[in-house]
Amino acid sequence: MTTLKTLLKQGPGPELAFLPEADPEQIAEHLVAFANAGGGTLVLGVHPNGAVGDLFLDESVADALALATSLCRPPVRTEWQQVETPGGAVVLLRVEQSPELHTLADGRALIRSGQENRPVSGPELQILSANKATGDFETQTVPGASREDLDEEVIQEYLEKRQQRNPKGTVLPTDKLLQQIGAIDEEGAPTVSGILLFGKDPQVYLPHSRAVFVKFADTQPRGPEGSFGYGRREEITGPLARIVERSWRVIWEEMDKKAVVRGLQREEETEYPPFAVREALVNAVCHRDYRLKGSSIEIRMYTDRMEIISPGGLPAYITVDNIVEEHYSRNPRIVNGLYQWGYIEELGLGVDRMIEDMVKAGHPPPEFEAKPHRFTVRLYNKKDPSRVVPEWEQDMNERQIKAMQYIQTHGSITNREYRQLCPHVGAETLRLDLVDLVTKGLLLKIGDKRGTRYILK
Repeated sequence: MTTLKTLLKQGPGPELAFLPEADPEQIAEHLVAFANAGGGTLVLGVHPNGAVGDLFLDESVADALALATSLCRPPVRTEWQQVETPGGAVVLLRVEQSPELHTLADGRALIRSGQENRPVSGPELQILSANKATGDFETQTVPGASREDLDEEVIQEYLEKRQQRNPKGTVLPTDKLLQQIGAIDEEGAPTVSGILLFGKDPQVYLPHSRAVFVKFADTQPRGPEGSFGYGRREEITGPLARIVERSWRVIWEEMDKKAVVRGLQREEETEYPPFAVREALVNAVCHRDYRLKGSSIEIRMYTDRMEIISPGGLPAYITVDNIVEEHYSRNPRIVNGLYQWGYIEELGLGVDRMIEDMVKAGHPPPEFEAKPHRFTVRLYNKKDPSRVVPEWEQDMNERQIKAMQYIQTHGSITNREYRQLCPHVGAETLRLDLVDLVTKGLLLKIGDKRGTRYILK
């Protein structure tokens, strides 16, 4: 079970929000926004800085939650628990990603975007609605599969990892938990997510759920002799956790490595930052469209780049332009499964760090290419020592780096200019970005109100 201390350290984000007061209308907005996006946790009764707000009794929580739920169309399913703190009781309210499109009583549809809930309308709303209408493919049972097709050893490993991540969580009987997470139905028949996560041989039923690794000896698909072909090809099968492990093992074997000495420590420097590669790999496994039966995940290693190709376009309202800030998964049960397993560190934050790690190491940022039935991440190994990010820049997010580059070119930046640079990000998030850069001593704030601008300090 995640502790309040951990949540406060993580801070507000795509899957976490804080409300110091039990305002039913504000609760309803968060319920709808989380359900329409990737799910999340709402902490009631505490400020983001840890200061306690309203104190709660069971009855007041239930009343506020019932009223909030009545403002959602259709009602949003939630789970909540009360946590005692030295300052009083706070409530952790968990909302899962919903297969339905939810709106508020006044007709507004919201999604969680960064640290804010933002409205969606027009074409974006149509795309979101269409994605919701596809149904919950993960919980469909697999024809011909039975409970005996699930691997008890893999299930036990998952249970142990889950308990380590949530040491205070309730321990349920195995089949009860599998049913709760959508791996089996009430009769014990495996679902799509159950077979993919725990199957003895998932590819018997879902042959396209494999991954294929290919290494080329050129920047084009050529073999060692210069003819079209490949130097090494591996077909990687098994449940999803094993696919992640085995794919990473092959990539690690094929990546160039060298020893470097920093201070008195000898370190191994890899061709690509390990986190960036693992994040691209895990994302492909988590977010591919498993309804597409003709394609598998492809990992292509060329002499100048690595490409990880995932079948299926970007889901719902996600685009290449907003992929860092927005969060939505077409496979929430698979995502949660691999999160509990430990393959995902913090939900919703991996792409941001992938970009940061590539840039820190002196590589170009990853390239993202989205086509209707395929999504590709390209990592280039063109390391330029002059591109290595100094220590003082390494805590900046991608938006802040854009702002710093803009100031270096134009001499200053205003809030309005920053919003034009990042049109898909909320105004309050951007304001906090600039405040953070001032706090770090990188920028100086000049003027007040509408005349405010920021320059390099």
